[in-house]
Amino acid sequence: MDWFLYVSVGECWDPSDAQPAMYGEVQSPQYPKPYPPNLQEQWDLSVPEGYQIRLTFTHMDIEPSAGCYYDSLTILHDGKVLEKFCGFENSADGHHPGNHPILSPGNRLTLIFQSDSNNPERHQNVGFSAHYQAIDIDECSAPTPADGSGPLCDQICLNTLGSYLCSCHHGYELRSDERSCVLSCTGGIFDEPRGHLLSPGYPNSPPHGVSCQYIIAVERGFTISLNFSDTFQIESVDTEQGRTCPHHWLQVTVPGRKPTKLCGAESPGLMVVNSNTVQLDYKTDDEGPEQRLEPGVQHPHCPLPGSVARGRVTPLMTEYLYRDHIFVRCDDGYKLMMDGQEIESFNTMCQSNGQWHLPLPECHIIDCGEPKPLLNGGVTFLSGSQNQYLSVIQYHCNEPFYSLAGDINGKIFTYSLTCDKERRWTSNTVFPICIPVCGKPTTRISAYQRIIGGSDAPDNTIPWQVMMNIEGGRGGGIVIADRWIMTAAHVVSNQGVTASSDTVRVYTGLTDIKRDMSSPVYAASVHVHPQYNNPNYVDYNNDIALIKLRDPITFDSSVMPVCLPAEGATYQTGNMGLVSGFGITKTNDSRMVLTNKLKYVYVPLVDQETCTNSIKVAKTKLTNIPSLTNNMFCAGIPEGGKDSCQGDAGGPFVLSDSGRYWAAGIVSWGVECGQQGTYGVYTKVTNYLNWIHKTMQEN
Repeated sequence: MDWFLYVSVGECWDPSDAQPAMYGEVQSPQYPKPYPPNLQEQWDLSVPEGYQIRLTFTHMDIEPSAGCYYDSLTILHDGKVLEKFCGFENSADGHHPGNHPILSPGNRLTLIFQSDSNNPERHQNVGFSAHYQAIDIDECSAPTPADGSGPLCDQICLNTLGSYLCSCHHGYELRSDERSCVLSCTGGIFDEPRGHLLSPGYPNSPPHGVSCQYIIAVERGFTISLNFSDTFQIESVDTEQGRTCPHHWLQVTVPGRKPTKLCGAESPGLMVVNSNTVQLDYKTDDEGPEQRLEPGVQHPHCPLPGSVARGRVTPLMTEYLYRDHIFVRCDDGYKLMMDGQEIESFNTMCQSNGQWHLPLPECHIIDCGEPKPLLNGGVTFLSGSQNQYLSVIQYHCNEPFYSLAGDINGKIFTYSLTCDKERRWTSNTVFPICIPVCGKPTTRISAYQRIIGGSDAPDNTIPWQVMMNIEGGRGGGIVIADRWIMTAAHVVSNQGVTASSDTVRVYTGLTDIKRDMSSPVYAASVHVHPQYNNPNYVDYNNDIALIKLRDPITFDSSVMPVCLPAEGATYQTGNMGLVSGFGITKTNDSRMVLTNKLKYVYVPLVDQETCTNSIKVAKTKLTNIPSLTNNMFCAGIPEGGKDSCQGDAGGPFVLSDSGRYWAAGIVSWGVECGQQGTYGVYTKVTNYLNWIHKTMQEN
C-alpha cells in the first residue's frame, strides 16, 4: 500500500566534497649518476586509507641479469613480492616494467633496491626514477566480502575520495553503524510553504506494523492544501455500509474537526483543509495482504543521468528516487567543468519533481600551462598540443648560436617534458641550459688581407670584435661571454686611473662605424689586472682587462663570442693568426688615418728570440721602448706591411683549431706600425685564464 502527497516542504543541502591529491617521487641513490655497489636501500610508501598507490617509472637502468639475480628493485605489499625489476628498456636479460604502472592492492608499498659488489665500469647503470600517487579505491564496486559480513551498505553505497558513504531510500534512516537502514517516519513538523510527503519506502510497499505521524504547520493567514497524486493505494474493505479502513489508513486531522480516514485505490485529489495546521497519521497493522503500487507518471523518480565523456557517474542504479544523490568524477588528466568554470567536486540530488537539481557537468582535458621558457631557446611539441594532458614537449636551443649544455663529443642530449595529471611538466632530467657557441662564425673569411691598407672584413666573419669609445678615445675589445668583454688594460686605464663604467660605450656587431653605431652596450664594471702598472706607457706587462656589461648580449650572426684558450694551449711559431680592428690604416699618400670599417689581417707567430732581438735593435734607435716579457708574444712578417696599429689596441688575435677560433692574444703594443723588422706585440691570454675565470665568477 502506498500514497504520494504533494505539500510544501523543502530541505537544504551542502554539496562540498573536496580532498587534495597525494603524490611523491622515489629515486635510486645518486640518480642520475651511477649507483654505488654493495648497496641496499628500502622505501616504505603509504597513502591514506581508502586509496591505493600507483607507481610509474620514468626511467630504469639497473644491471641486467637472469632473474635479476645481481642488482634489482623489489616491490612488495605487506611482505608479499609483487614485482622484481632489473635491466633497461629492450635489454635481453632482466625484467623491465616498460610503460606499465604498478598498482598496489592497498595503501602501502615497500621498495627495496640492492646492488652487489660487481658493477663493471662499462655498464655505469644509473638506477631508477619513479613517481607515485594516491588513487581512490571504489569500495562500492568491490564484491561482497566472503566472510559473510554482508555488503558494505544495506541499501545505497556512494563512493567518495578515499572512502565511501552509505545512504538509505526514502522513509529510512541510517543506523549508528553507518551502513544499515531502519524505517523512519517520525517526520516531525513541516513548516515550509511547499513540499512533498511520501509513504515509507515509496514506491515500494511499506513494512507491516508502521505507525507514522506528520504535522504540517504554516504561518497564520495561510491555509494548507493537500494534493494527493493519482497513484494513491491503501488497503480497504468494501461493506454494505460503504468503504472502511480497518487495518491500514491515512488519517487527516484538522483542529476542531472530526478526523478523516483515507484508504482505497482512488486518489482523494485536492483537499483544501482551510487551516494553517494539519496532522497526518499513517498506520499499517502486522497482518493483511501486501499490496504494491504500480509506478505512475508522477512518481518522484529522476531520469537515468546518462554518462559523462571522460568521466564516471556513481552510484550506478536501475532507478533513482527522491533524495538520491549521484557523484561525477573525471578520468585521470581531466577536470570538472560547469558553466565554463572549473569545480573541485560535483554531486546532484533527485528532487521531488522528478528532476535532478543540477545538470551533469563536463570533463575537460587539463593543461599544464605554458612550460618554463628556455633562455635563448624554444619548445617543440613532440605529441599533443595546447599544453594538454600527456602532451610531450622538447626543448631546443637557438642554433647555431647556442647549444644545449652537455652537447659535447658528438653526443646529443635531449630534454623532454610530459604534462602529467597533477598539471606539472615532469621530466627525469634537470632543466636544460643553452650555452653560447664560441669561435664559429656563420661566414668564413676566404682571403688573406691586411689591416694597414687592407680590405674590409665581410659582415659576420669576425663576430667577437667590438669597438669601444672610452672618454672620447677609441679601442678594440673581444666578446668572450654574453656579459663580458676582454680588452687591453691600457685601453681602460690612464696613468693608473681606471675609466668609470659610465664613460664606456661598447659597440657590437660592427663592420662599418658610420652605418651601425646606433645602439651602444653599456658597462656595469671595469676590471683591470691588479698587477698592471704602466703610468709612463713603457711597461705593458699584464696588459689585460675585463668589462662586465649591464645587460646580456643575445647572440646572432653579427655578434658571437670567441672561445677562451683550452688549458695547455700552445703557440707554434709560424701559425697564422687573425688580427682585426678599427685602428689606423694608410692612405694612398701614406698618411695614417683611423678607419671607419673593420679591417683584418693574417700574420704568423714569431718566436720570442726573434722578437726580442727586433726590440733590442729598436731601442738603439728610439727611446721609451717597452720590454718583452713571458706574458707577451709577437706576430708579423719581417718585411712589414701587415700589422695592427693604434686604435686596434684591445682587439683580438685569434688562432683556429678544428674549425673553432680561440683568443690567443690581445693587441697590446708595437714599435711603429707595420715597419720592416718590427712586429706587433700581444698579451698572451693563456697566462691569465685563472684570473679571467675568477673575475667572471666573483662579479
